Amino acid sequence: MSKNYVNYGKCSAGKPGSTMGITGARFNLSPMSDDFVAIILDAIKHVDLSKVWSETDHISTVYRGKEEAVFDALKAAYVYAYREGVHMTLEATVSKGCPGDSDSDYTLALENPKVNNKQTQDIDFPVIGKFALYPMGSDNYMGTIEKVVNEGIDRGVVTGSGHYGTNLGGSVQDVFDYLEYVSNTVGKEVSHYVSQFTLLCNVPEGEVK
Repeated sequence: MSKNYVNYGKCSAGKPGSTMGITGARFNLSPMSDDFVAIILDAIKHVDLSKVWSETDHISTVYRGKEEAVFDALKAAYVYAYREGVHMTLEATVSKGCPGDSDSDYTLALENPKVNNKQTQDIDFPVIGKFALYPMGSDNYMGTIEKVVNEGIDRGVVTGSGHYGTNLGGSVQDVFDYLEYVSNTVGKEVSHYVSQFTLLCNVPEGEVK
């Protein structure tokens, strides 16, 4: 019999572990360049983190705080890492309302959460990608997914779907605006959701064989 190494207390579906409404994102940047270390670290250092709690280790980076501030910082990290002609991937997981979450390691400053927007709003380039959405604690979770996917089609950033994911494409600004809309909309309808998305820029041309 294994030891009880972790204890999640009285976690249960529909009962968020945090009472503060904290949104969290864990992400990785993967530029396909010999200078990948400098690109990643320089981008992260340029992000104004005054509105989020952050932690970077050898595996990934975490931002926690108000939803708008988290997406603002996440977009900043990605666009600051952009280099013309360098293929780069962003892998991110966003979560809110997890029963195992806690009221710790966060910033919830209410004034001007988008502190990076003035510097990042004019940095634009095309991206493609995919996302998967997991609304939890709801009997109508497919209806929730349907709503946000239809909105993405109307916006022109949802470009198709396949097994286990919905395809994205468009300007990085439009795609991030949409992903933030998804989190904001779903967060109002369910007690806990997780979204996972991948964005790619400077994708090599040619057919995939």
